[in-house]
Amino acid sequence: MPRFIGLMSGTSLDSIDAALVDIEATGTPQLLATHAEPIDDGLHHRLLALCHAERVAFSELAAAEDGFCRLQARAVTTLLTTSAISPSDIVAIGSHGQTIEHAPDGHSGGPRYTLQLDNPSLLAELTGCRVVADFRRRDLAAGGQAAPLAPAFHEALFRAPDEWRLALNLGGFANLTLLPPAGDPRGPLGFDTGPANALLDAWHARHRHARFDSNGTWAASGEVDAELLGRLLKEPFFHRPPPRSTGRELFHLEWLQHHLSGREAPQDVQATLSELTAASVAMGIEMAREMLSAPPATMLVPCGGGAHNGDLLARLARRLPETPLVASADWGWPADWLEAGAFAWLAWQRMAERPGNLPSVTGAAGTRVLGGVYAP
Repeated sequence: MPRFIGLMSGTSLDSIDAALVDIEATGTPQLLATHAEPIDDGLHHRLLALCHAERVAFSELAAAEDGFCRLQARAVTTLLTTSAISPSDIVAIGSHGQTIEHAPDGHSGGPRYTLQLDNPSLLAELTGCRVVADFRRRDLAAGGQAAPLAPAFHEALFRAPDEWRLALNLGGFANLTLLPPAGDPRGPLGFDTGPANALLDAWHARHRHARFDSNGTWAASGEVDAELLGRLLKEPFFHRPPPRSTGRELFHLEWLQHHLSGREAPQDVQATLSELTAASVAMGIEMAREMLSAPPATMLVPCGGGAHNGDLLARLARRLPETPLVASADWGWPADWLEAGAFAWLAWQRMAERPGNLPSVTGAAGTRVLGGVYAP
């Protein structure tokens, strides 16, 4: 079977995830091996500073992109070495790049755009592998949100003949996929529901001086501030019908600070942010069900880093009593590797000249072949 590598570094900026994937002619993916290359503190802070920066020097962009690309190459080389395969065994690397800003609706009447730092030419040179990159802007050009792109992969993995299912990626931001039964003529519905780890990590880093709240332990020690939660949930984004996507451009610490009275205990804010994610996901699920006249799903599959957050999963379970949470590992895909796997699969779609987007998700004018190809 043809082998692909998917590369993904999400908005949490903790590591570059590399997944080695076999893909059958039918499009069924099989995860073979993985490697997570940590993003060191220096590059982490450099990338974070670029996200929605007011002013940026070209030299700063170039330095961050170069460091990021070389770390991607290290992730690929390590994965190939530990898997005992050569670059010639890889059909293509699917590289998502690092999102710096995502503005699919533009700003102040300006053009729509999405920006991922990447250098696929250098990545091809360093690894000796063909690279597929720049997946998002083709969908944007067709009028879509350019996100989320994972629902097409969720469909390949999880769609069932006679069940409604949900997949939920809990990365820096949460995105949802509602999958009708395979015989249903309607396509999957997917969209961003709001913040997940991005706000939780940022608040935790400010007060606990560590990148993330392991297992949600600090959040679990606090009490939800109902008044604060109510103010946060008034954000118009949560009430917009899809297609919709979001990022740090909207949900950041300054946005949170605007809603604080200044009297809240830090751990109570953390608990409230965790509840905000659970509440906005539940609101998104209800919105999706209404749009497709769908019954309660038979399962919800959490994936991404947030799938390891016991406090967040408990809050989701309380808000979704009719829908059991089922581990993605039951399908041979541990929660941490679905997004990297998605970009391996999207590279396979590109090399086969098949569409990679779902207009029912992004709102694009139609299906489009995503990504450019860079030879080694």
